[in-house]
Amino acid sequence: MIARNPIYRNAFASASALAAVLVLFCVAHTPVEAAELSRTIAAVKPSVVGIGTHQRTRTPAVRFAATGFVVGDGLSVITNAHSIPDLLDVANRETLGVVVGSGSQAQFRPATLAGLDKEHDLAHLRLSGAPLPALTIGDSATVLEGRDLAFTGFPLGMLLGLNHATHRAMLAAITPAVMPQLGSRNLNPRVLSQLQKSPFLIFQLDGTAYPGNSGSPLYDPEDGVVYGIINAVLVKGLKETAISTPSGITYAIPATYIRQLLDRKND
Repeated sequence: MIARNPIYRNAFASASALAAVLVLFCVAHTPVEAAELSRTIAAVKPSVVGIGTHQRTRTPAVRFAATGFVVGDGLSVITNAHSIPDLLDVANRETLGVVVGSGSQAQFRPATLAGLDKEHDLAHLRLSGAPLPALTIGDSATVLEGRDLAFTGFPLGMLLGLNHATHRAMLAAITPAVMPQLGSRNLNPRVLSQLQKSPFLIFQLDGTAYPGNSGSPLYDPEDGVVYGIINAVLVKGLKETAISTPSGITYAIPATYIRQLLDRKND
């Protein structure tokens, strides 16, 4: 009876047509997007390095601190300032540097500190020797809320074997780096210092980053252009001091501050 009724027959036909369109859309678009991201990840990974120190008499010899990424001429590395040790054990030949590659193929390369921006938690390291593949820095002022992004780094560092891992993240909000606190008990010297400075905007992401992801490049999934740098320590300390339980929100410093640091002369 229903099949003979023209009203139901037309409805069934419309539903079937819609289902066919949805299937074609999924088949046509999802694999293409995945393939594009896979190609981008393969191109980005050689530029993503570990940040740490090396001391031959220590076990393990390399102490991992954060993620970083190569820019410019292939000898500049950008990471978070909080990952750079204040002092090195010079007497026992402790050396600052980067870990190139991953897993059993990882190698340590010494580096020198070329620039530091503690306000935006950025550090610029310089390598010697052969240049590495470099990532392109984009104009972060053009990035709007709702944009799909990705970041690649070393979540939890050596605990997971120092292997690159990539996460997707949508730009959920462009928000001040520090918020006025509701009560004096939530204030600390770092928050007070930041409140006295000119506020700057940071990226709030809906992806999950881990401590080892600090310093990971935040980039466009299609072309690998970098628009920010993941920050899992400084910004959380400024924005979430009123929260007793971590929110799981991830933050990134916009790439405009990376450009400013690279344009500086050596500190």
